[in-house]
Amino acid sequence: MIKPYLYVDKTKGKGRGVFTKERIPAGTRIETSPVLVLSYDDTEIVDKTKLHNYIFLWGVRETRSCIALGLCSIYNHSYDPNCVYEMDFEEETMSIITRREIKKGEELCINYNGDVTDSSPVWFDVRKK
Repeated sequence: MIKPYLYVDKTKGKGRGVFTKERIPAGTRIETSPVLVLSYDDTEIVDKTKLHNYIFLWGVRETRSCIALGLCSIYNHSYDPNCVYEMDFEEETMSIITRREIKKGEELCINYNGDVTDSSPVWFDVRKK
């Protein structure tokens, strides 16, 4: 399930991102998408490719990774994200939920560290607004 008001567009300095055509209330589940779970061995291979930028660590011990089949891999990183992501390891899905009200036309972002309060460095240079 991906809300129909979401769309992908270019975003300055980041490539592509996910945006909204409508206002979205806080606490709205805007996407739940299946994931393709990769083994530890497959993750090591993918980590050496461009796909590394689009995978998420997977599992309680984070020994595997996953590729989200919806828009999840297109959301850009922010240390002050307006969305969070949740993983359902049993159902093999990933959901995106708004943290606050989102304005029409606003880009939707998540913290790639998985915790909205985690400001530790990510694997690329983060561009400031």
